[in-house]
Amino acid sequence: MAKKDANQVCFRTSIGGQALMEGILMRGPDKQAIVCRTENGIVEKVEPLNMNSEKRPALGWPFVRGIFIFIDSMAKGMKALTYSASLLPEDQQEEPGKFDLWVEKKLGSEKAEKVIIGAAVVVGVLLALGLFIFLPTLIAGFIPGLEGRYTARSLVEGAIKIVIFLVYLGLVARMKEIKRIFSYHGAEHKTIFCYEKGLPLTVENVRPQSRFHPRCGTSFLLVVIILGLFVGLLIQVDNTLLRIALRLLLLPVVVAVAYELNRWAGRHDTNIVSRIVTWPGKQLQHLTTNEPDDGMIECAIRAMELVIPEEKGRDAW
Repeated sequence: MAKKDANQVCFRTSIGGQALMEGILMRGPDKQAIVCRTENGIVEKVEPLNMNSEKRPALGWPFVRGIFIFIDSMAKGMKALTYSASLLPEDQQEEPGKFDLWVEKKLGSEKAEKVIIGAAVVVGVLLALGLFIFLPTLIAGFIPGLEGRYTARSLVEGAIKIVIFLVYLGLVARMKEIKRIFSYHGAEHKTIFCYEKGLPLTVENVRPQSRFHPRCGTSFLLVVIILGLFVGLLIQVDNTLLRIALRLLLLPVVVAVAYELNRWAGRHDTNIVSRIVTWPGKQLQHLTTNEPDDGMIECAIRAMELVIPEEKGRDAW
């Protein structure tokens, strides 16, 4: 039997993942799987996905689904990250804060977990808005010579966002714990590539695959920032607070368009235009992915195996 070409992509899968603390989350069309490496061996957790788009078809419409998927992924990702952190050895776990203890006392452990995760998502969103909308707009407002020059100001705001994003990722990537998470991120990408090429999911087949995937979530965030730069050109006012308000109003539009653009680019990744669109995100992955060890790859492979649908092709992108 002829050996399958290692560079030939058989199809593009909708299965995506997320790196966790010493583990991987993989999300398929019907269920998601968390696989973590602990002191006592591999821990697996499989959960069905209750896709609201099946009950509410409007959530699956183009330019609507992107907003829903983004919010849903944030919530599920934060929950999975919290779960993976709870599996770490006790000496590596953070002590629960006063807020966490108070919520658990008032609501019980199960409800408290939902509240704490919800609060973490809200804080994360507010932090992102502060760093990438409020701060760049405020800084640009103090730069002399931009009053009345709306295009120039929008370009300056966009440049500040990109600088903040790159500096933030650069600093985070230096942290020891984050380096391991980024290695699991690399394992996730390599495993997805291996599966898309129709190769058996083994460590030997996964290891030589690229860790730079065109449908990466980090790349999506970069697309949001770059697209936001162009959408910002529509804002023709000087007042800083009004500019911030208009950017907040336009943010759902930016996220929706960025999702559809990322989706199209991922489906047509041999197209020259698609390669141009995905190139910045792939370069960014030099920061957000590292080469994994065999144990990390094994976690990614197992997580992938748990979410591959029984019906062949059901997960096609």
